[in-house]
This record gives sequence, C-alpha cells and structure tokens, in this order.
Amino acid sequence: MKKWILAAAISAALTACSASQSPTALPQGVTLLETVTVADSAVGIPYKKYMLANGLTVVLHQDSSDPLVHVDVTYHVGSARELPGRSGFAHLFEHMMFQGSEHVGDEQHFKTVTEAGGTLNGTTNTDRTNYFETVPSNQLEKMLWLESDRMGYFLPALTEEKFEVQRETVKNERAQRIDNQPYGRMNERFNQAFYPAGHQYSWPVIGWPADLDRANVDDVKHFFQRWYGPNNATLTIGGDFDEVQALAWINKYFGEIPRGPEVTGETKELVTLDATRYISMEDRVHLPLLRIAFPTVYASHEDEAALDLLANIIGGGPTSLVYKNLVKDGYAVQAGVSHPCQELACQFSIYALANPARGGQLSDIEQRVKESIAEFEQRGVTDADLQKVKVQFEASTIFGLQSVKGKVSTLALNQTFFGDPDRIAFDLKRYAGVTKADVMRVFNTYIKGKPMVVMSVVPEGQKQLIAHADNFVAPAPKVADEAVSGVNAIALASSSFDRSVMPVAQQAPVITAPVLWTGNLQNGIPVMGTTSEETPTVELVIYLNGGHRLVDIKQAGLANLTASLLNESSQKRTTEELAQALEMLGSSVSFGASTYQSYIKVSTLTSHLDETLAIVNEKLFEPGFKAADFERIKQQHLQSLQHMQSDPNYIADSTFDALLFGADTPLGVSSQGTMASVAALTLEDVRAFYQVQYRAGNAQMVVVGDLNKDKLMNKLAGFATWQGDSSKLPAMKPLPALAGGHVYLLDKPGAAQSVIKIGKRAMPYDATGDYFKSYLMNYPLGGAFNSRINLNLREDKGYTYGARSYFSGGSEEGLFEASASVRTDVTAEAMVEFANEINGYQASGMTEKELMFMRNSISQGQALDYETPYQKAGFMRRIQRFGLDADFTQTQAQIINTISKETLNKLASSELKLDEMIVLIVGDRAKIEKNIKALGYPVTVLEL
Repeated sequence: MKKWILAAAISAALTACSASQSPTALPQGVTLLETVTVADSAVGIPYKKYMLANGLTVVLHQDSSDPLVHVDVTYHVGSARELPGRSGFAHLFEHMMFQGSEHVGDEQHFKTVTEAGGTLNGTTNTDRTNYFETVPSNQLEKMLWLESDRMGYFLPALTEEKFEVQRETVKNERAQRIDNQPYGRMNERFNQAFYPAGHQYSWPVIGWPADLDRANVDDVKHFFQRWYGPNNATLTIGGDFDEVQALAWINKYFGEIPRGPEVTGETKELVTLDATRYISMEDRVHLPLLRIAFPTVYASHEDEAALDLLANIIGGGPTSLVYKNLVKDGYAVQAGVSHPCQELACQFSIYALANPARGGQLSDIEQRVKESIAEFEQRGVTDADLQKVKVQFEASTIFGLQSVKGKVSTLALNQTFFGDPDRIAFDLKRYAGVTKADVMRVFNTYIKGKPMVVMSVVPEGQKQLIAHADNFVAPAPKVADEAVSGVNAIALASSSFDRSVMPVAQQAPVITAPVLWTGNLQNGIPVMGTTSEETPTVELVIYLNGGHRLVDIKQAGLANLTASLLNESSQKRTTEELAQALEMLGSSVSFGASTYQSYIKVSTLTSHLDETLAIVNEKLFEPGFKAADFERIKQQHLQSLQHMQSDPNYIADSTFDALLFGADTPLGVSSQGTMASVAALTLEDVRAFYQVQYRAGNAQMVVVGDLNKDKLMNKLAGFATWQGDSSKLPAMKPLPALAGGHVYLLDKPGAAQSVIKIGKRAMPYDATGDYFKSYLMNYPLGGAFNSRINLNLREDKGYTYGARSYFSGGSEEGLFEASASVRTDVTAEAMVEFANEINGYQASGMTEKELMFMRNSISQGQALDYETPYQKAGFMRRIQRFGLDADFTQTQAQIINTISKETLNKLASSELKLDEMIVLIVGDRAKIEKNIKALGYPVTVLEL
C-alpha cells in the first residue's frame, strides 16, 4: 500500500487527515466514531475507530501489502496504577495473562499462536500493558478468541499454583535483567530520588521483591477486576483482513464482556525538586557512570517538543556540546542527553560513562556537563539546529512505520493516552513550529539554575570517584492498607455461544517470496534487490566477505576497530561535519564488522539517496584515518571490553566459544578482540587491514527501496570505479578436542544467577540439508516458547525467566547450544532438568503431536518473513552469502511438510548425545560448586 509519500515540506502533512462519521451497516452495539483517511501527498496512518457498547475502543487499519495481521490489546494500566508498597502487579499480570483462561488451557496461548505461525508477547511500562500477536491473516478470528477470553474469562482459571509459578518467574526476570546486570539497579534507585515519596513512578515497573512477596491471589484478582475491563482497553488491528467480517468477530467475542469499573485519567502535576539531590551506588562495574536529570513536563505538554530539540542540541550525537566536551576530549567513553517522556512526567536526562584512563573522577564529569550547559546558554540555537532535529523527527517517523506492527503500536499508544490514534500530522506540526525562542524559553524554565538529581555509580570499593557526597536518602516506602482500591461488585461474563470451541482458521493465505532482481556494477560487484513501495525509503547494505575471519588472531578486534574508524572523519570533513550532513538528510550510514564480514548499512529517504550515497563514497574511499580519532576510538574500545567483563552473559558467550573452538582461532575469540590484542593494535594495522578488506572483489550489495532496478542501479553507479580482487581467508588452526561430559565453572562472586550453557560443535549452515533439518528437529525441544526445555525450567519449575536450545551454523562450523540463566540456589537442579530433557529427546525423539505442531508453526510463519525492508534484505543476503537458489524457500517448505518423524528422530539420536557436550556455568562458585560436584560431573574451575 503506497501511502507514504513524503511531502515536499512538512506543512503538506498538516491538513492531510479528514474525519467523517458516515453511517455504515454495523453489528448491533458497535458504533463508528470516526474514519480518517490520508492524502497521497502526506504522511499518516488511515484508520477507522469504533466503540462497543461495553466501552471497548476498536481501531482498524487495513494494509494488504503482506498476508498477515497484527492484533494489539492495550490496557490503560501500568505500574502507575499501583499503590505504595503494592508494586509489581501490572507486570505480574503481563505474565499471568498467558497462563490460560476459562476456555483456553494452561500454556495454550503460546502454543496456539506459535502453531498458527505467529509471534506474540506482552509488555508493561509505567502507564500501559499491551498484548500482541502477529499472525498469518487467516488466523485473525483465533486471535480475537484468545484475547477476548483472557479479558472476560481470566479469573475462573486463576489458581494459587499458577500465581506462585509466575511470581517466581518474575523474580527470575528481575534477577536476570536487573540484579545480574551492570548498572541494573540504577534506574530504580534514581527514580526514588527523582520523584516524591509515593509518586507512581517512584517504584520499579517490575516491582520491589518485598512487595511481590506480600501479594496474594486475592490481591491479583482484585487488580484484574479493577483495571482489565473492556472500557479501559483499546483493541487495534492492522493488516490484510475483511473489515466487515472483523467487526462481526469483534462484537461476537468481546461484546458480551461486562464493563469494568470506571477509569479516570491520572492527575498530571509537574514534578519539582526543592534542591539538588546527590546519591551514589557501588556496583560490579568497570566504568564509573554519572547520571543527571531535571524534571520537566509530561507527554504531549506544549513544551515537550522544544525540550526534545534542546536535548538534541546539548547531547544528541557527534555534533552536540556534550559529545564535544566529554567524548571527543576523551573524558567519557560514552555520553548523551535525551528527553524521555511518560504519561505523567518527563526527564531531561544526561549520562556519561567516565574514562578510567583519564581518572574516572565523576566530579570532573559533572563539571564538564555543567560547562556544556553554560556553553549552550552562550551559544544559543542556530537555524541548522532546528532544521536537523525536524528532519530527523520526520525521517524517524517514516522509518518507524515500515511494518504493520509499527503502525498498530503507534495507533494503540496514541489512542490509549490521547484519544487520537493518528497524531503524526499533529506531531509534525508541533515540531515544525518550534522556534529558537521556544528552545531558549524551556532552557530557562526547566534547566538553567534548576535543582537536579545527580547519581554516581562507581566500581565496588571506589567510593572516592563519586561526584559529591550523598545528601539524600529515600524515605522508606509506605505500604497501602489494601492492594487495590475502587473494586466494586463486578458481573461475571456469560456467553451466548460455546467459547470452549477454538475457531477454525480460514484458508491459508498464499505466501510469496519477494520478487528479486540481480545485476552487476561495471566492476563486477553483484547487486541483489527488490522493490518495496510501502515507504519512500531505501535500505542498502554493502557486505564485504572477510571480517574477523580475515584477521590474524593476534590482531583480534582489528576488523571492528577499522569499521569504527571509518565511522569517523574523512580526508575532506571532520566526524562532526559528516554527522551534521547526515542529520540534515535524516539518513544513517554505519560501518561495522562481524565474524565473517565487514559491512556498511545505509538507511535513507529516497529523496535524499543521492546525497547520502555521496557521503558513503566519501567515507569509504577517502577515510581520514587520523591519529586523534584512532587513539580515542581505541581507548573507547578497550574500556568497552573491560566493561563487558562485568556482564555475566558476555563472559559466558566468549568463554563458551573459546572452549568449543579454541582460544587460538577466530571462531573462539570474539570479533571485539581481547584487551591484549586491541591494546597492541596501531593505526598502521588499521590502514593495512583497510587495504585487504575494503576491496571491490570482497563486496556484494543488497538493496530494498521504492525505486525499480534500473533507477537503483544508476544510483549505485558511483561504486563502479571501486577496484581490488577478493581476499583469501587464512587457514584455520585445528579445533580442540572436546572433553564431553565435563563441567567448566567460571567464578563470578555475588552473581544473582548462574548462566548455564550446554553444547558442542555441530554442522555448518545449509539451507536444505541436515543443518536445516536439525532446526526442525530441535523446534519442540527448545526452539519455541512452549518447547520441552522452557516449559520444564520456566513454567513447571520456576527456575528461570527463559530456557532454549538451538543450532547455529556459519560457512565453516556450527554449534548446538542449550542455555538459561537460573536462580543460583537451583543451579544443580537446573542442570539435571536440562540433562533429562536432552537425554529423553535424544532417546525417543518427538511425538506425532510435536511433529504436527512444528510443521504448522514453521510453515505458516513464513507469512511473516518478508514484511519489512530489513527482513527482505536479510533474505537476499542469505541467498548471496551461501549461493542459494532464489526459490530455496520452496524446497524448505516441501521438506517441512513431508519430512518424516523417523528422519527427525534419527537426527536427534545422532546430534544430541549429551556425553559429547560440554557444560559451562558462570556463577557464584562458593554457592554452587558443591552441589554441581555432587552430580558426579568432572569439574574444572576457570579464571577470568
């Protein structure tokens, strides 16, 4: 659907939308509220908005470009609806709502959606909870049945056992995402100081552990009754569907659900501080971090847009003052300014990761931040400042709407918070209307001389690095007498039809892969492309075979360091000048590297393609390779490597690779390199690698845009003068023999969880052979949410937030891995369950039901594979890199539908022998070693 034609000027979008309430034949009880169309010369999302008699708001957006639908149910309830001392309910409910309802069995939500070929999830923030599914278009009725059943019939299925399991799952999620992560506890500590005691944003969305322990089943029931009624929800559907049929289904499944208690909007009172508050925290980190924030307004306040522009000017990238004064000068490894907004409050937020090589003293960082703010006051706002931010906003709006999910999410959010689904024209107008005087006014109103919260996070034992002595202690949170207020007697939902009968899917949509074209530039560089007219954008990726694999292992990290330097200055312009040029276009150009390739990713509006490609050529063919850039980038890289040693997951990944592939091969050493290898690199090394890697003979291109082949090939002609033959990969050293059945334990004292990895080397990638068939074989074991491993460790035992297994293959080698982050106190027990599941599956294989589940899920899921330009580019790159036939997916589909259970089980028998696998555990040795050894495994303790 070609609705995204960028206006020549922003003003063209401002009068693009029209609304009407023309009468239509509708199901009884359904009211059409408005119809909004979008002119072809404008940017926006056409939709129709309806309301059911019970108050449910329905927003429908039709897009027939792909055979899929995205369904979103957003409830206007987040952690801000909780009461003091009763935190975590909204997030807990996100988990509980996947545990079945009166007519949908336990674990059936995930199974039903996955088997239908769809994806699903739920998210919770301070202000809303949403549940969403993307499925083939023939599965829409089934999704409405699922969502309506948990809206209207959840409570009869709620049990004490389910509640306890999900409470443990939430604790595991907290341990994994907060307690076991560097800086993980920073946000919740910061918000306690930033917001008044008892403010809805002063507690974490995931909840305080003590509050979770305090909750009981009745509290959960009351929270659901209070907030999850249809009158506090918006159902949004986007994609390829029949509107009349969809409305009939919506009315059938949702119309009989009783209205819930009335819900009013929260009071929006501006947050203020009486004085600057200093707080600090020691953490298991390497880089000292300074975080500063000023309270400002709230989402959609008249000053929000000007504050966003102010944040961009002071700290929004390489052209900003904070970058110049902190990062460019080497005092910070990273720094930035943003203005995130929530429904009730916004923060003007500044952060900087101090460079220990320059002392790491956060008082110095704070002073430089203050000097940057003072410099802005003297410098003021330029015309270029306003133009670049407005162009960036407009471009990001376009790029954010490349998928049905993106459009549906936008409609749902805007309806929930503002009662207006498509605010694109409104937002463009308010950003276009910001003046220099507006920016200076909000600076003087909210920033200049105003109190702030200043938080220092320093490595354990290095309290001397904090910016200032603490002068604020958050008061102990009060505990509300009741968990939920405002619950009235609520009528239970009844149904006029048998809800226990799952709807039958309609005829499956015809799935077609993108129509591809191929060509060659005059110098022989192969180009593969496809036309996508949904947005006026072009996505180009230039791949260069080689990457980390092309580097001598003693120079590990060189491919990444070279790419990073190519993101800096050219011979003609500085880093800041190039960044400014791209910002003025709303484009992005990014050099990077991975194990087998270096790459250049280009995203641009079609109208700015020529100018953007000129910048790509300048960066690629005339790199600056300046000594000052090199020293700064190298120092940042070294500090980043040191920082990653604080992350248990990075430690586990890099150590596991070294065990499997050897610490003297490029597959066993991270493409990021090591402290020793990166420290030894020189600018001459970078120049030499550039000559070997960035040659035309190594290059291949994929491109997705709203131009045809001839036009795109003409645009790419500037690369036709690129020269150089392909580079040969160095020989790989022999890989190590694996000590199957051996456990390697890497001690991380104080770790909140244990990271477990079990695996072995396996076959390299192939599209239709045993590698692909092993992917099918593993699907019921650990490849889906409702796989055996995840249901056991997460849903049945409550050991983890998630567990999985998978095969991964490159052009030379592959691996099989089963992994999870588990509670420290059940590390040994989790190993036993992993072993039981892998051994049982290896011995007996999948069942007939699992075979059918796999077939349905994977084959129908192909409808979702080619929606976005990014997905199309990835599809084409796979064909290029591995030399596949353009119709290889048809062969895969035939395999999926015809492969026998016996063939798959034979693969399981040969590929899943546990005694051929090694085990790595990263955790607190003092707490887990004894129980692991008691299992009888030989254990080797590793050092970091």
